[in-house]
Amino acid sequence: MQDGKFVILCVDDDQDLLDALRLVLEKNGYAMVEARSAEVGLKKYKQSNPDLVIIDLMMEEVDAGTSLVRDLKAEGNTKPVYMLSSVGDNLNTTIDYTELGLAGVFQKPINNQQLLTVLKTKLKK
Repeated sequence: MQDGKFVILCVDDDQDLLDALRLVLEKNGYAMVEARSAEVGLKKYKQSNPDLVIIDLMMEEVDAGTSLVRDLKAEGNTKPVYMLSSVGDNLNTTIDYTELGLAGVFQKPINNQQLLTVLKTKLKK
């Protein structure tokens, strides 16, 4: 938490998506930290100690998202991590997200109401 607000780390190489997420999150009382690459995402994770993490599956490299999830797990992360994917339901057949330790998957374009519902469920003061 930061200033009484839950901190959400969003890692995606699409600045438009990050801007849209920031509008929704901040309007609804969350603080957002952003990163545009997996490498920067790991640094921001260590700096900000977020309450929840959302990571794009495909960024600068095809497996950058899953690599970051593994790095967070290696760091001892216990906070919920969600993968953001434009691949659709095929993600469940290509990646075992429970093995990665993911709390779930959001599909692009992200449904704002679904996002807010998940945040309310996973993050309780």
